[in-house]
Amino acid sequence: MLRRAIRDGCVVMPGAFNAATARLVERVGFPAVYVSGAGLANATAGVPDIGLLTLTEVAQLAGYIANAVRIPALGDADTGFGGPQNVARAVREFERAGLAGLHLEDQAFPKRCGHLAGKTLVSSEEMARKIFAAVRARRDKDFLIVARTDARTVEDWDSAVRRARSYLDAGADAIFPEALETAGEFRAFAKKVRAPLVANLTEFGRGPLLSVRQLASMGYRIVLFPLTAFRVSMRAAEDCLREVKRRGTQRPWLNRMQTRQELYELLGYEPGQQLWVQ
Repeated sequence: MLRRAIRDGCVVMPGAFNAATARLVERVGFPAVYVSGAGLANATAGVPDIGLLTLTEVAQLAGYIANAVRIPALGDADTGFGGPQNVARAVREFERAGLAGLHLEDQAFPKRCGHLAGKTLVSSEEMARKIFAAVRARRDKDFLIVARTDARTVEDWDSAVRRARSYLDAGADAIFPEALETAGEFRAFAKKVRAPLVANLTEFGRGPLLSVRQLASMGYRIVLFPLTAFRVSMRAAEDCLREVKRRGTQRPWLNRMQTRQELYELLGYEPGQQLWVQ
């Protein structure tokens, strides 16, 4: 489903950090959902995005998200949890969990957030071996293998293009150029790399917050909003908690809350039913 969708047009994917958020993404009409590694690490474990969660943890958490919705989910597999054999296992686990695809990045472990300084990369040859292993491991031919390169901020823009081309030669279905810095770079990359491309519209990062329309016109096929819902939720929760601490009541916030009935509707739950069916 996801492979067909990106062939037909530009797919917008908000990030979900849990299954309830994924249901909101689906409810408001988005065609797919993104499972951000940073979102899982930050929201679930309360740790930074530096590869601290194991494959088992990530696959289980991503599976909760994928199985809560009918739309396809793309998962963040970071550096693949090891070498080529680990990558092959990650593909199998993500498939088993119900994901429609994953992306791998060419950072060295331990990784860092793609918009921070201090990143290091594996060689393009090592990354190509990981991609080749991922492609061979998938059982579902429609499972999407996306190769992310962080070379723009570690090496240079030309290196990002060269790496992207080598990853396509290794069998990647799509390319994710991380931390491009201007609209011109996004546009030029799309001209140099003829493949389905992923744009990451993370807030407070290195790149401009271009619109979906702009990116689609350049040829990008996936647009991610990885932590938008998480950041808004965290700010709202903090503001509410501060007021509860100060006033000793949550009453002023009632009109900004999801009601009990709205939550039940989102979950597909009717309290009077004898049997709950998702």
